[in-house]
Amino acid sequence: MLSMHSSASELVVHDDAIRENTARFSAMTEGRVMAVLKADAFGHGAIARSVLESGATSVGVTSVDEALALRATGVGAPILSWLNTPDADFETAVRENVDLAVPSVELLYSIGRAALRAGRPARVHLHIDVGMARDGCSARDWSTLCALAREHEALGAVRVVGVMGHMSCADEPENPQNTRERLVFESAVRTARRRALAPHILHLAATSATLNGVASGFDVHRIGAGLFGIDPSSRTNMLRPAVTLTSSVVSSREVTAGTGVGYGLDFVAQNRTNLALLPVGYGDGLPREASGRAEVFARGRRRPLVGRFSMDMVVVDTGDDVLRPNERVTVFGPGAEGEPTVAEWAEWSRTIEHEIVTRLGNRIPRIHRTIDTSSPSQGDKS
Repeated sequence: MLSMHSSASELVVHDDAIRENTARFSAMTEGRVMAVLKADAFGHGAIARSVLESGATSVGVTSVDEALALRATGVGAPILSWLNTPDADFETAVRENVDLAVPSVELLYSIGRAALRAGRPARVHLHIDVGMARDGCSARDWSTLCALAREHEALGAVRVVGVMGHMSCADEPENPQNTRERLVFESAVRTARRRALAPHILHLAATSATLNGVASGFDVHRIGAGLFGIDPSSRTNMLRPAVTLTSSVVSSREVTAGTGVGYGLDFVAQNRTNLALLPVGYGDGLPREASGRAEVFARGRRRPLVGRFSMDMVVVDTGDDVLRPNERVTVFGPGAEGEPTVAEWAEWSRTIEHEIVTRLGNRIPRIHRTIDTSSPSQGDKS
């Protein structure tokens, strides 16, 4: 089955769309885009070069491992890593000039020790929790963190170059929580400066806050989902979706009325019909939750997927049409030809678009189509 999947299904990554989206955010923010390429660039693969050539000036990731992997591919732009445990490889990160977020005193000490071993100060962004109770230093402990960071600066262990936060309700621009969280962030910056720190990179806005304007006026905008055509607030159509997932028909069969399909026989054909089998399933990342609701696109029409999704396969009801083995079927795409979109799959799956694109498995090869070549090239998937 694995060899069949390696050629039967593929995810086309539309490099031109990613470049266009990046350029749009760069224009919107006056060139202050940090391209967030965490989780293998939201499942899109090796696109660092594309975004950096299209207006992004820095890169954001979660772990040190993600940052070092980008450095290993030749990415020389500034990189910020903001989610690490105290035993992360901070020494290598410092040597590789990776900026590090500091959400706690414990992380500050770990990074400081690593920087002293590396023989150079770590560039750090102090991370304030503005209201999500997730990552970041609580407002209660912020002053202490700033004071200790200043002591670490005096020792030559760190250099505080930034302050960052993340908003909880930026996809709802009218939500009063946005104002409260902005005030918390601004207060945190003032506290840092009163503690004799001089952060010059301030960043609060991610994609939603940038599109909705609720965190404007700071130095950097962290754009992740928006690079790939996803607007978490669903308030604009200015972004271009950046992926198309297709699969190939394995076989087709005619069935009579009363035939059940899949585990539990949740679907029973009401009339004679034809069924096509696709070699893609929840093992590849298609949410099983979408069973009974999702559609695909074949021969110019949408077709329902019937029965429960299996790990390796789904079944398409093609009506009077008999699809041929190896015939291509579009699972989702930009929507320009009438095919389902990632947004629709998210709705069918009762989740968000981010989850649809990031959960696609490694046995679906990524095919990157770039604006400077007429032929596709298979992208690496790490």
